[in-house]
Amino acid sequence: MRRKFGHPRDCNCLDRRNFLKLAGGASALGLAGAGGFVAPAYADALTKAQRDKMTPDQIIQAMKNGNQRFRRGERKERNYLREQKASASGQYPAAALLTCIDSRAPAEVIMDLGIGDIFNCRVAGNVENADILGSLEFACKLAGAKVVLVMGHTACGAIKGAIDNAELGNLTGLLGKIKPAVEATKYGGERSAKNYDFVNAVARTNVEMTVANIRKGSPVLAELEAKDSIDIAGAMYNLETGAVEFLA
Repeated sequence: MRRKFGHPRDCNCLDRRNFLKLAGGASALGLAGAGGFVAPAYADALTKAQRDKMTPDQIIQAMKNGNQRFRRGERKERNYLREQKASASGQYPAAALLTCIDSRAPAEVIMDLGIGDIFNCRVAGNVENADILGSLEFACKLAGAKVVLVMGHTACGAIKGAIDNAELGNLTGLLGKIKPAVEATKYGGERSAKNYDFVNAVARTNVEMTVANIRKGSPVLAELEAKDSIDIAGAMYNLETGAVEFLA
């Protein structure tokens, strides 16, 4: 298996986390209403009970819905101070993301997420290593996250560096982890960092290979996925359109 920004609200019934507005989420919690929530004010951080009722597919759908809101300019109005205080006593993120460090691709923003919704591991080129795998294992096996999402993006500088065989201190070794994706990408046109179609094709291959490497490198996560406890998936973020494409 697999904001508009506004003034903080003191208390109202539309203040619940976006993760609870996923397909089937409201009805699963007994809070379904016509087009929205009709119950009293909700907590400002995802609770264990709420997270545990959600399936990996529902969590992915929630992220898709959040990205659609982001693209429409209709992000949820949030009170981050309340979210911070509500999550201080414990965290129950629904997903663990592995994303690039690119400043233009902040996962929490582009998928309309709040404090405590996700774990987010960030490294240039969104590639895995032992530290990343350990972090993802903590997120899923110990903290209960149900989705591992590897998200690359278009026009990625790390991808371009790997294509160009760039060398710079410790960055050289990091780019070396991306080069297998460069070699594995089937592309009939110009294979250079100046060709953004090729760069984006490599970025997609890199996501797919990283997903496979996570399964191969972490028996802990592979076992959780085999038991349908988690879903390990990939996605690509388009810097120009703001769209997140979830890969099959």
